[in-house]
Amino acid sequence: MVRVLIAEDMHMLRKALVSLLELESGIEVVAELGDGAQIVPRAQEIRPDVAILDIDLPGMDGLTAAAALKTAVPECRTLILTSLGRPENLRRALAAHVYGFLLKDSDPEQLMKAIHAVAEGKRVIDPELALAALDAQPHPLTARELQVLRLTAEGEGARQIAKLLTLSNGTVRNYLSTMVTKLGARNRVDAIRIAREAGWL
Repeated sequence: MVRVLIAEDMHMLRKALVSLLELESGIEVVAELGDGAQIVPRAQEIRPDVAILDIDLPGMDGLTAAAALKTAVPECRTLILTSLGRPENLRRALAAHVYGFLLKDSDPEQLMKAIHAVAEGKRVIDPELALAALDAQPHPLTARELQVLRLTAEGEGARQIAKLLTLSNGTVRNYLSTMVTKLGARNRVDAIRIAREAGWL
């Protein structure tokens, strides 16, 4: 019996997924969560075989939780089930040691097979997304530039960013200007849009 933890913040979708999995012999849903911050503590308590996680979760995103699970509950293998099927998210997922990465519009039978395969320690990646990830170019921003852009996207001004990152105001403005140029954006807002659509933020 494969014991499964599910983390999905959309209540209706989570309930539908639980109902679907309960129809499958050999799979038992042992926990269903709506907040990413609950994943690791709950998994430590119940020790599931597989954690099915969405990426976009409140409290803690699914990829951060997957990386934390790898350390806290190493026998639990993670399968990301998401609508955010961007190559950058797949790269981040693999870096977080996930075993599976499927899109939410996958066939239910494919999901069932993936759960069993992941429980056995096999990797299951959506083939079209894997090809897209191979074709996609890595983003042109440095880690520091991405950090500045992320804080800008969160509504922080240049002064606040400079204070948070222990930089001068001029350095922050230079980073923002460089990012706009590198991304071929019209302005900072456009740079944020481009980065979000590419899955870099």
